[in-house]
Amino acid sequence: MSRFPKITNTYFVAIIATVGGMLFGFDISSIAAIVITPQYIEYFGNPSGLTQGAIGSALAAGSVAGSLIAGPISDKIGRRDSIMFACFWWLIGTAVQVSTTGVGSLIAGRVLNGVCVGITSAQVPVYLAEIAKRESRGRIIIIQQLAIEWGIFIMYFASYGCGFIKGTASFRTAWGLQFIPAVLLMIGLPFLPRSPRWLAKVGREKEAIQTLADIQAGGNIDDALVIAEWQEIYTVLVAERESVRGWRKFVSNGMWKRTLAGTSVQAWQQLSGANVIVYYLTYVFLIAGLQGNINLIASGVQYALFIAFTTVMFFFIDRTGRRTLLIWGALGMALCHFVIGGVLGGFSESVPGGVGGNANVTFKVSGPASHTVIAFSYLLIIIYALTLAPVGWIYAAEVWSLGTRATGMSLAAVANWVFNFALGLFTPPAFQNIQYKIFIIFGVLCVGSAIQTYFTYPETCGKTIEEVSELFATGALPAWKTKKGGSRLEAEIQAVLERKRAGETETVHPGLHGESEKTGSLEDTKETV
Repeated sequence: MSRFPKITNTYFVAIIATVGGMLFGFDISSIAAIVITPQYIEYFGNPSGLTQGAIGSALAAGSVAGSLIAGPISDKIGRRDSIMFACFWWLIGTAVQVSTTGVGSLIAGRVLNGVCVGITSAQVPVYLAEIAKRESRGRIIIIQQLAIEWGIFIMYFASYGCGFIKGTASFRTAWGLQFIPAVLLMIGLPFLPRSPRWLAKVGREKEAIQTLADIQAGGNIDDALVIAEWQEIYTVLVAERESVRGWRKFVSNGMWKRTLAGTSVQAWQQLSGANVIVYYLTYVFLIAGLQGNINLIASGVQYALFIAFTTVMFFFIDRTGRRTLLIWGALGMALCHFVIGGVLGGFSESVPGGVGGNANVTFKVSGPASHTVIAFSYLLIIIYALTLAPVGWIYAAEVWSLGTRATGMSLAAVANWVFNFALGLFTPPAFQNIQYKIFIIFGVLCVGSAIQTYFTYPETCGKTIEEVSELFATGALPAWKTKKGGSRLEAEIQAVLERKRAGETETVHPGLHGESEKTGSLEDTKETV
């Protein structure tokens, strides 16, 4: 891959890399738009309850496996190449889905696709966090969420269109479209640079320095920003090489605080209940009296809202604290869940045969109650798009140290996918058995998310990912007293510039000399590699 010219504009890099997120979106909505079509119901025997739950959650099951192997693979072959590795799983899984002969092979294909999604969901945010500038890190990582949403939106309406095709060609055509983003991603990946922090971690300092300079300073390795940032990276790297090894590093010396924050923020993203709406809004709208094409179109509107409001956050994510968005987002979603649950509990009526013949939906509301359910379902998605959806990925990618980031983000992704799997399996039977109470449960969980965020998540916005380490150190400020910004990098850049003006030549990259002393310029250090 090294022979290809490299793109160094971080926004263009992110747009290509996050096609991996688009794969996730494609697979979500390929099921969401298909499950209520006559072709699907007839061919697969009107699956309901646990069977439909198994189909819906199969992607998440594979994603758990993918997340578990993502960290070691990423540390071995690099962030970028681990994404390429994931694409091959996607191609195989999609082929199995397209040629499905029944529920078993459909589940198998979705599990294989899930392995790809597990790897990309764990390592794309890591890759983006490691190449992004601190002042735009949130915007860069939020492109991952936007890619997921665009994937959902495109595939949903493509699948809706395929619903007019007769017979099994309907869903086979829809699932076959999933080949397209994977192929595009595989074509684009060779043009992306490797992560400079991964290069430093594996001892390829010269490449790391040049890549950092290409990204941060147009290739100028003697730029003050490059000097200051490399010295931070190298200092942290030396400290980590001298620290404990193995799994103990995730709990020793205060690391358990980061492990708790990184994994729990991903778990809460699922336990907030938003994906119940994303996966099964067609069921919710059946409850609210919308059937057929009207249901599909109304359900598709949520994906347009998702994109619109996450795009709004692209411009504000690095101006607003992560804590603020996580706390108020969770409380806002809790309110929506409580309203939906209260309305369904107070005004629903039983439909033993299933609404519209769908065995998963056995109760409904009508009139003003149905309008309230629809409105607050949309509002819940809007709040989620502004808060937990993007910030969950951003925060989880920020909290780890260099030595733990790949595997740590894998652990975080495992937490996400374990609960995604559990909820995907749980939701269809829950609609049958506890009905409206499912929304009350999610409302309570959202309140729990806000409480934990307040007490255990320090503010990371505006700091370098090396500086985040100090927020979790022994004796650090309590999480609720931390503020956004306050990075010391500007002061370090200024110090480098002052030393240059004084006629001193700073050791830009002490790692290349094995010690932290003043030597020649960065060009001189190249000769020592």
